[in-house]
Amino acid sequence: MTLWLHVRAPFAAFRWMQAGVFRGTLPIIPPSAAWGLVLNLAGVDTRADPAPSSREVTTQIRPDAPALRIACGARGEPQRGLLYQQLHSYPVGSSGKELAARTHGAKYWIAPVRREVLLDLDVVLGVEADDPSLLARVARGLRGELPDQRYGLPFAGDNNFLIDRIDVLPAPIPARWYAPVRDTDTEPAPGSCRVTVGIDRADSGRTTSRLVAPTVESTHPPDAAWIWVPRAPVQ
Repeated sequence: MTLWLHVRAPFAAFRWMQAGVFRGTLPIIPPSAAWGLVLNLAGVDTRADPAPSSREVTTQIRPDAPALRIACGARGEPQRGLLYQQLHSYPVGSSGKELAARTHGAKYWIAPVRREVLLDLDVVLGVEADDPSLLARVARGLRGELPDQRYGLPFAGDNNFLIDRIDVLPAPIPARWYAPVRDTDTEPAPGSCRVTVGIDRADSGRTTSRLVAPTVESTHPPDAAWIWVPRAPVQ
């Protein structure tokens, strides 16, 4: 069984791990974010319960959360905009230490930051699962028919950017599908970017990613566009 979702949002931002005064966004929803969105719609909580003796403050992802096979496609090319924000932080070293006393323990280093955003996000997601009932729960969740309480609201990468519409499609519609770049390719593919597949919140070095590129023309999803998230199930 394959589930097809058409997702639209006026604003979106899908950021990789980055620092500095400019924060960019990917041009497409990464498989890791699509996985979280689909499971949220199905009422599946991906948060792991902390161990009783653990002092970790970062919420981990359940190791037994269902794996999904996902294809991500873009309908058209989203425009990009910029937001300006004051970033409050603690500086490295002794810079600005004379300002610390004035803030009485609060952050005392302020820098202007530019955040890139996508305008008019319009994407298509193909989703497959070993358990067909999981995909059926997504459609029921969109209709508000699930008896379970869902955690949070679906959002487009940034919790300030809510989604306008999510429609279940009877069949895929043409899009530019992002597929992993082959190791044998000798030249960079136009529009290529690195997307996250499996997130490790405790150790970013264990986060997995793939270099992907969109198809040249809008088509139905090729076989190469399907990616197991966060990893292929063990057979």
